Amino acid sequence: MTDDRAIHRLQTIELDEDSLGAASRDQEQERQIAIFDLIEDNYFRPEGATGGPYDLKIALIENRLALHITGPDLDVTHLLSLSPFRGVIRDYFMICESYYQAIRNATPAQIEALDMGRRGLHNEGSTLLQARLEGKVKTDLDTARRLFTLICALHWRG
Repeated sequence: MTDDRAIHRLQTIELDEDSLGAASRDQEQERQIAIFDLIEDNYFRPEGATGGPYDLKIALIENRLALHITGPDLDVTHLLSLSPFRGVIRDYFMICESYYQAIRNATPAQIEALDMGRRGLHNEGSTLLQARLEGKVKTDLDTARRLFTLICALHWRG
């Protein structure tokens, strides 16, 4: 898969500015880290594409997630219903808010417990994303995790 990974990868990621909500400092940092980490290391293989690298623009269009992917032989937009993501995103936001508050004044054990819950929900959202992309785009779990972070960024409200 090493050669496949070198060919099928994202080179740029853009979040639609009109789709972005206001974000806290912690959320904005998490978004920037996710984009940086994604560009550094990812596996992203759109169905039917012969090779990348690819550019990805993520937006919300009429309450759907829009993934616009372009590459050397590709120009496609996938629209995904957000309904399957709503519960996990809501729960993820609630635990993240508790986690950010805990970092400032909780015990290490409390912070660790919240972080474990946060990671669990993040993995659940990432696995759901991989399933929703089935037949459209193949990713590894790390790429799906970072993409899930960016999908959440479209829902953050300051």
